[in-house]
Amino acid sequence: MNSRIDTLLDRLVMRRAAARLARLGTRAASADPAALKALRPPLRQMRREIDRVLHEAEGRLALPLAGADAMRKPLHCDWAWRPEIWRGPVSPPGLAAAETRSGFGSQATVFHDCAQSELTLRQIRNRRDSDLAPFGLRIDVFRFDGSFLSLVIDLPEAAVQGLGLRHVIRMDSVVETEKPLEIFARLNIRHGPNTEQIVRELPLGAAEVAVEFDLAYTRMNEKRVERAWVDLIFEGPEMNQIVLRDVTFTRRPRAQL
Repeated sequence: MNSRIDTLLDRLVMRRAAARLARLGTRAASADPAALKALRPPLRQMRREIDRVLHEAEGRLALPLAGADAMRKPLHCDWAWRPEIWRGPVSPPGLAAAETRSGFGSQATVFHDCAQSELTLRQIRNRRDSDLAPFGLRIDVFRFDGSFLSLVIDLPEAAVQGLGLRHVIRMDSVVETEKPLEIFARLNIRHGPNTEQIVRELPLGAAEVAVEFDLAYTRMNEKRVERAWVDLIFEGPEMNQIVLRDVTFTRRPRAQL
């Protein structure tokens, strides 16, 4: 059976139904009241179904499409990336009582030191007009008896290809919290046996925030860069809901003085 929602036969049937409704509308003013009474129930049923389909279609078509990569990029950007959590559906779409080192999709891992986890993660669908990312990530934290909670995002190989001290890596995010919460972003770059780390705090109270990591202030060995990742660290997250509507990364060369 053809599972497509729009086939040639469907279009033909709808075209004929529309033509019949147009004729009924023309004749309604002079039609017999008994005939109009008989037509009213099926017409109301049709209107309910039409409204239901239109509501669903307009709602879904107003969303950012899954896989969309529209994002804000700085001038002279030479690399841009949105992790899969915010770009397309991941499997499983949620974690309950998430244990430490639990993977969420293929690019993110949750770390904490709770004795008993009361932490849930769920991928959600963004539906606001202002959203660029198709999906978001909701983190619900109930009782929290640990000292740290972090979400580690592995940057792809393209992020470190040609990476040098002249580069600035930028992270843009859209964050919502139930209560004020300190969030830190730590960029880690492994080069040979060493790992460089740069920590930035996300501004409190702002929904759309950006932090930059200037590699000129590191001792990174450009010839030995192997991989990079970012830790999103949540300080004192107990009894809070954190919604990361979007997270994107970009890279650009610093202006030469």
